[in-house]
Amino acid sequence: MYLRIINLILIQCIFLLPLTAQVKQTIKGQLTDQLLQQPISGATVEIIGQRRTTTTDSDGTFKFTLVPIGVHQLRITHAGYKPILLENIILNAGKELVLNPAMELDVQTQQEVIVKARGVRSKPLNELSLVSARAFSVEETQRYAAAVNDPLRMATSFAGVISVNDGGNHIVVRGNAPNALLWRMEGVEIPNPNHFAVQGSSGGGISILSAQVLANSDFVTGAFAAEYGNAVGGVFDLRLRKGNNEKREHTIEAGVLGINVASEGPFSKNYKGSYLVNYRYSTLGLLSKMGLKTVGEGSTDFSDLSYNINLPAGKAGQFTLFGLNGWNSQDLPMEKDPSKWEEEWNRYGGKYRGATNANGLTHSIALSARTKLKTVLVNSKQENTSNQQYLENDETITNAFREKFSTGKWTVSSTLNSQLSRKQALRAGVIFQQINFNYLQRSRENNQAPVEERINVKDQTQLMQAFAQWQYKPSNQLVLTGGLHFLHLMLNKTTAVEPRFAMQWTPDSKNSFGLGYGLHSQAQIMGVYFARTKINNEWMQPNKELGFTKSHHLVGSYTRQLMKGLRLRTELYYQQLFNIPVSIYDTSSLSTVNIGENYVLDPLTNKGKGRNYGVEISLEKQLRNNFYFLFSNSLYQSKYTAADGIERNTRYNGGHANSLTLGKEFIHPGKQRSFAANIKVIYAGGFRETPMDEEATLELGYAKYREAEAFTIQQPAYFRTDIRLSMKWNASSTTHVLSLDIQNMTNRQNIYARYFDSVKGAISTVYQAGIIPVIAYRLEF
Repeated sequence: MYLRIINLILIQCIFLLPLTAQVKQTIKGQLTDQLLQQPISGATVEIIGQRRTTTTDSDGTFKFTLVPIGVHQLRITHAGYKPILLENIILNAGKELVLNPAMELDVQTQQEVIVKARGVRSKPLNELSLVSARAFSVEETQRYAAAVNDPLRMATSFAGVISVNDGGNHIVVRGNAPNALLWRMEGVEIPNPNHFAVQGSSGGGISILSAQVLANSDFVTGAFAAEYGNAVGGVFDLRLRKGNNEKREHTIEAGVLGINVASEGPFSKNYKGSYLVNYRYSTLGLLSKMGLKTVGEGSTDFSDLSYNINLPAGKAGQFTLFGLNGWNSQDLPMEKDPSKWEEEWNRYGGKYRGATNANGLTHSIALSARTKLKTVLVNSKQENTSNQQYLENDETITNAFREKFSTGKWTVSSTLNSQLSRKQALRAGVIFQQINFNYLQRSRENNQAPVEERINVKDQTQLMQAFAQWQYKPSNQLVLTGGLHFLHLMLNKTTAVEPRFAMQWTPDSKNSFGLGYGLHSQAQIMGVYFARTKINNEWMQPNKELGFTKSHHLVGSYTRQLMKGLRLRTELYYQQLFNIPVSIYDTSSLSTVNIGENYVLDPLTNKGKGRNYGVEISLEKQLRNNFYFLFSNSLYQSKYTAADGIERNTRYNGGHANSLTLGKEFIHPGKQRSFAANIKVIYAGGFRETPMDEEATLELGYAKYREAEAFTIQQPAYFRTDIRLSMKWNASSTTHVLSLDIQNMTNRQNIYARYFDSVKGAISTVYQAGIIPVIAYRLEF
């Protein structure tokens, strides 16, 4: 059905749309210094091939009008800065193209060294991130097959990144548990930005973030710069796009996931401020409210609102208001007729409600020509409520699970950037978090055990961080950075001081070497500290004094530019984890490195160890001649040692992960219509699981695991193929995009987990998502 519909629409687009005169649009932007983010005036901006040149004004802005739509290249030069080349700039009819390029100081200008303009789109935006970091663009989240505008799903194309399951946005970075990931927006930590997320996770079912408000951002997988703290696995450092401050523009997108509406523009003609707002409502929720029955049982609903409001204030600096807000719910009915039970889940019913909010104010001001101060204030909150009922064999209903978790934070961050000289720069800052929480959980260990209150606390604490990082460039070929990060949790007076170091040597235009080291720490998920556990038949809170999980990161990298637009990158890494919370019992194999979400309620101690090591090789062809590809390969090992002293594979030790992401766009000679085909293929070693004791399980009526053989079973290899087909056509002032993403095109049955089904009286297998078509239509005007 989906294929028939898409074919009919494509035929109409190709043959029935009348041709018009050549469509033109505007390219404009603001040029800034990479470190200080201060405007650069007097720079020369050239559209290559168009013989058009302009100069940036006192605000660093430039503008080209009446530029033919299509793919363009911009070259930007300025005395004292390294020239830059912006390649594959795609200009559509529906919106003006607003760019925000940043230039890096040339430390050898006095020696008249000629530096050729280079366009490396994956180079991290944070100039202090020298290893294990790359930028990703909004175009990539829209272009990659089955990414569906989601940074997490897009990131599975990168080396060292693996998805935990198809139905959610949980990812494993270099063997680390998903909750080791740090989310930041506009330089400040934010809650997990995903719908249907639970406390203690870094992913969820659907991203709250919209590609309409995101700008190019950074993704870091190891040896983080000193400004990143309270994480041991990875960092998503998100930046928001400013709205067009001269023209009102809009986007409407409708698809399987939801109805999306975005609007941006100026507040007034003579004011350079702008607004950008995006709202989305789930398609399933909309159909339900219209009285239409959707596929499957129960109901699922979500909506989200994101915005970025830019308010320049002249000599008083610049203010912005930004935020992301998501609301979601899910109701699952219980089958009350035992004769209709087909599996264990038919006996369960319940309701889930979730909300994630982060709303902030930023202020940036230049203290001098070489110093800038940025302060951010954010109020955030994440809350989940879940009530689960279970129908017993005697047809009585048990309230088997109740959870209400709420974590609110006030975060204040102040960062000072100073260009001490052409060769030296300093970034330093402080971060303070006031954390308020209210946690309640009543649960049971299995369906034969009583329901007990495991968490019940309403309290508050503070988390304080400080950092300083110095950068030194003896030459354009060599960059050195060193710094410290300080972390202190007031709850139990835990402190960490973490040294960081990195260097990058680029002897010529084709070769680059990098080396990085860092000590990193992460506080436990807040609810873990307040878990109630029975010890000698007495309820206690044994985890309140837990320390930070810590790890040493060591990374070496080599990058080779094989030819224009084609790059080979290799990274070797070793991560030594220590101070990991594990069970207090010396016969247990429990370790928090195997937990992807939720709280560990067992009594714990910081005596665990772990290590992740491997090699990553990526061959990437940047978009050129309307074709791109990224071939990522990872060979890795992920090990841990629990209280029993035995080194084992972690749950996430698949051993290898390989992915191929590529695409080609076919453009009509008139450049007003194009068709694109994209594909992504993933082949990765299966995750690991602990075998069940089948005899004991059948006798007890619930799963009984062989803890001594933890994670000795490896699941079959994971294989998945996604494709994306899209049609774009431009009219005089609008752009239309019709797309079809097919996830898991071969309908491969990848195993997710095994569990004991009391209805079937047997061990059952849960499979990951089958084939899923996602159709969408976007209009820009």
